[in-house]
Amino acid sequence: MANAPRKTLLAIGAHYDDCVFGIPGILLQAALQNHRVVILSLIGDYTNWPPAKTRAAELKELSQTLAHYHGIEHRFLNYASGRFHLNEESKRAVAEVIADVQPDIAFALWPDDRHADHEAAAAICKATLRLAPRILDSDKVKVPSRVYFYDNGPGHTIGFEPNTFVDVSDVWPTAMEWLGQLMAFVRQKPYDEAAPDAAVSAKTTLAHYRGASCGAKYAEALWAMEKRPTTLF
Repeated sequence: MANAPRKTLLAIGAHYDDCVFGIPGILLQAALQNHRVVILSLIGDYTNWPPAKTRAAELKELSQTLAHYHGIEHRFLNYASGRFHLNEESKRAVAEVIADVQPDIAFALWPDDRHADHEAAAAICKATLRLAPRILDSDKVKVPSRVYFYDNGPGHTIGFEPNTFVDVSDVWPTAMEWLGQLMAFVRQKPYDEAAPDAAVSAKTTLAHYRGASCGAKYAEALWAMEKRPTTLF
């Protein structure tokens, strides 16, 4: 059987870890299948976030290094937590990334969330992913043909009812190592696979639950903007 055409995936979150918590298995599977995977974090300035304010540059560098190790590119915009919202500037900033990356498939945070940064990022993405050509006034901008929203766990996401499930059991240990290494840096402790961070435990519990919903050991869940029979990539 011929290989499927190479696709470009763009996953967008507010913080450095949103995509790594939300859909790490999907992103790893895509990269392993030689698809191009780009993560965009709208917050690239962590100097007002207490856990990393004196290590803001190192947090970004580590995030990019870990992503690169898995064959994934991690980009950051220059916003800080609590200091961005849906406006013409933020729409243009994301639209310019879309124009550069030209994604076939995009992922964004679910709009209803307890964290204001998540809601702001979701609103910007919803306003931009399909309208980037109009925002930039260019007919050369490619927009994704498929858009999916992902959740950020029960501590944040409100009212998420997925309609798409992806079995990520085959990459689960690697996904949790990726997340665990990020969390270890933030907590300022060595990464220890035998003592998983609270975020790793929460994600594992959630993935077990999503897996039980679709007959997999571990799964990640999405809400597809358009309803159609599909495989992701």
